[in-house]
Amino acid sequence: MFGPKYQAPVPTREPLPAVYKEVPSNTRPSGGWEIARPSDAMLRGPWWRIFHDPELDALQDQLNINNQNIKEFFQNFMEARALVAQANAQLYPTLTANASYSRSRTPPLVPISNILSVLEFSWEPDLWGKFRNALRSAQYAAQVSAGDLENERLTEQASLAIFYFQLRGQDALARVLADTIVADQKALDFNRVQYETGITDQISVVEAENTLQNAQATYTNLGIARAQFEHAIAVLIGRVASNFSIPARPLHNTPPRIPVGIPARLVQRRPDVAAAERLMASANAQIGEAFAAYFPTVTISATGGFQSHNFRTLFNASNRTWSVGPSVSETIFDAGLRTATVHQFIATYNADLFAYRQSVLTAFQQVEDALAQVRILSQQLVEQRQAEQSAEQFLKLEMVRFQTGIDPYINVVQAQNTLLSDQEAVVTVQTQQMTDSVSLIEALGGGWDVSELPTPSQVSKWPTHEESAIQH
Repeated sequence: MFGPKYQAPVPTREPLPAVYKEVPSNTRPSGGWEIARPSDAMLRGPWWRIFHDPELDALQDQLNINNQNIKEFFQNFMEARALVAQANAQLYPTLTANASYSRSRTPPLVPISNILSVLEFSWEPDLWGKFRNALRSAQYAAQVSAGDLENERLTEQASLAIFYFQLRGQDALARVLADTIVADQKALDFNRVQYETGITDQISVVEAENTLQNAQATYTNLGIARAQFEHAIAVLIGRVASNFSIPARPLHNTPPRIPVGIPARLVQRRPDVAAAERLMASANAQIGEAFAAYFPTVTISATGGFQSHNFRTLFNASNRTWSVGPSVSETIFDAGLRTATVHQFIATYNADLFAYRQSVLTAFQQVEDALAQVRILSQQLVEQRQAEQSAEQFLKLEMVRFQTGIDPYINVVQAQNTLLSDQEAVVTVQTQQMTDSVSLIEALGGGWDVSELPTPSQVSKWPTHEESAIQH
């Protein structure tokens, strides 16, 4: 076996941190967001169940069965496994059977028939590791494909959860606007009565009408985003958008307690990082395969069979024919082709190394981003709810001043708009909290672990009938 021995490189040039930067020192940050301690068990398997939402669970089950992108990546994995089988076949001899019949005539001789039946044996022993390195490269490449499959699965699952919570956020906004419309309609009715009895002027009626109309228009506009989220979910679970709908239900979820673990475990939980590392292993094996071209090629071949002029005597002992012998070939001059090939795969390995380290850096960036978002949004939600409470008090006080004739109705409108804006902001932050929680779980690798990556021997197994069936 020639070529460099593979050793997994260190993920980064600097030591990995003991804790994540954006995790606060205490386990219960202000705002009520609670994180799990590093010693808590990490998520495994169906990570979305941490949200305790049966409807989301049902949608995820459909996605895992019917998502077309996941199916595509699975077939790419099956193709990679087939390439492993092809590489493995190169280690073994080939045996072929040949039969021929010919009839010739050279004047003035009589016609002559010739019948030949031969078995041919050929084998190129893997003296220098050429075929073994090719097999290893194919096995590692199949592991890369398996990692890509799991990364795509995680991406699709996270997208579904994010779209689901965004849709529920739109339902919550619709509830806020519906309550606002009811309140605005009551205010309009009150002002009309006041105007008809001569207590107030017409401008108060017009202002109340305008406030109601704006709330109605905003409520109508919410249907656009909700429809788009619903259609996106339909595509993710393999449904035709025209035949799919989700009943409205306001967002009631709260961010779960997410175990983040220690940073050193992150590289073992991200399928994209695992795939990047396996890509290096495959490139390293290709270097060994290229090195084998410097050495002679030895082929052992043998033939045996029968040759006769007629079928009746074809299998007589006297008609047996055979030959056996090895052959050796060595390239004397190739204008640097072999050296260039080795340099090519060395450069490929080096590029894969830097891509691997970049994937590790990106993984840490995404985790820290998500941690900061969830932590900061938790504090913002507390402050936004306080602002909402102040707006409610502001509206109550302003309504009293209007009813007693101290302030004009325009002041009430301003208070109503302030309250509506704060209520919408609360729902928006709640929704973003949920989607950022999903992003944090995705950045942490979901419920996946590198131990779930199939081994070289597992990717070398023949696929089942169901796995290799033609899809319709």
